[in-house]
Amino acid sequence: MRTRTLVNGRNTTQIDARDRGLQYGDGLFETFAVIDGDVRRLDLHLERLTRGCGRLGIASPDRALLVSEIESLAADQARAVLKLIVTRGMAGRGLDIDPDAQPTRILSLHPWPSHPAQWAKEGVTVRICTTTLGEQPALAGIKHLNRLEHVVARREWNDPQVAEGLLRNRQRSFVCGTMTNMFIVQSGRLLTPAVDRCGVAGTVRATVLERAHALGIPAVQAVIGDEELAAADEVFLTNALIGIWPVTRIEERQLSVGPLTLRLQSEIQEYP
Repeated sequence: MRTRTLVNGRNTTQIDARDRGLQYGDGLFETFAVIDGDVRRLDLHLERLTRGCGRLGIASPDRALLVSEIESLAADQARAVLKLIVTRGMAGRGLDIDPDAQPTRILSLHPWPSHPAQWAKEGVTVRICTTTLGEQPALAGIKHLNRLEHVVARREWNDPQVAEGLLRNRQRSFVCGTMTNMFIVQSGRLLTPAVDRCGVAGTVRATVLERAHALGIPAVQAVIGDEELAAADEVFLTNALIGIWPVTRIEERQLSVGPLTLRLQSEIQEYP
């Protein structure tokens, strides 16, 4: 499959060098799973994009136009990844914002990632990163373009058997993985780190919390440190492309794929 790209609705891979997304990371992005032409959790992604645009003061692209372009690219895809980037648009040198700047929207279609299929069933190995996340409540929760902390963290390992790295904040509380949200299970309770100071409020994370509530499973946002992680009966990771991955090894500690993880997988897992 060849990557296909639309920039402001045009078939091109070129953007203006003055674009603030390139100059300052002044923008947002969403990553969609496409299965049999269907864009999964489209509404949740676009709602988060709209919140992010509002937070950054970027004019949100017309929703109907976005949906039309997204569905057009996805229509003939059996399994693919669709990425949307929205930047503030073009400007000259300097941080001042041009109130008349027109947002740039970039849509690109990519092959499905080649993660081993058994990871969803048998679980994954993760490590704990030494890179920490800085806290900035003004940017917390939204999926802005500034991902350098995650890039630096992902460079910490090259072992193909390690699927993910867990990130802490400067208080040594866990926040997320480099590309995932994290959950732990303690005595039947579901805990996930809050993302009000850093981290991304993932779409599958939101789905897990919603389904847990509907199923009567206690689920809370909580501070998760080394002590809480060590006491966890189950650990799993989520994002838009993996759904739910059970964690069966953290550094040297072994875990099992637990019943609550399996139950939630059966409720929301849409692809292996």
